[in-house]
Amino acid sequence: MNSSLRVPLNAQPEQAARLVALQAAFSQACNALAPLVQKTRVWNRVALHHMAYKPLREQFPQMGSQMVCNAIYSVSRHCRMVFQSPGSPFNLTKLGDKPLPLLRFASTCPVYFDRHTLSLKEGQLSMYTLDGRMRFKLDLNVKDEARFHQQKLREIVLSRSRAGSFELQFAFSETDDTPDLPTAEMPEYVMVEEMNEQPR
Repeated sequence: MNSSLRVPLNAQPEQAARLVALQAAFSQACNALAPLVQKTRVWNRVALHHMAYKPLREQFPQMGSQMVCNAIYSVSRHCRMVFQSPGSPFNLTKLGDKPLPLLRFASTCPVYFDRHTLSLKEGQLSMYTLDGRMRFKLDLNVKDEARFHQQKLREIVLSRSRAGSFELQFAFSETDDTPDLPTAEMPEYVMVEEMNEQPR
């Protein structure tokens, strides 16, 4: 059984600016990686990591090693959504031998965190940014607090609303299953550029 918990962040203007900067850098790393997926048709996370980690670290030194890993995870996850979900118009069985479309991540794309880049202890949240850790106080009720101890935390995602406010989504599972893939319409922060002809 999978479930999620959404927690708004009461970010002050300076904090929000740091989160916007992190989000922009994360999308840039994803966009740097997307052409490699298009060219090689490889989006398995482990294989993609071996292919792309070192070049991405060199290209985006400010992001840190673990956040680069999270960008690789994000691209892998969204490629599975685009190319493997049965309802996707770009499912591989529908594309056949046609060139893969190129995924483009908007500067508002979600940022994926993990236990190395975000921690929560006694109501205090510590999260990675490009210029050091940032801390927030989270007021969780007893039931929600217990979920962090009783369930498997699968994903942590930072997103920004159109109004500019930030929230964290914690996805839980009682098993170690791979996170479910959305099968609904494409998220607005991912654009799919179809290739009508072979690149020259």
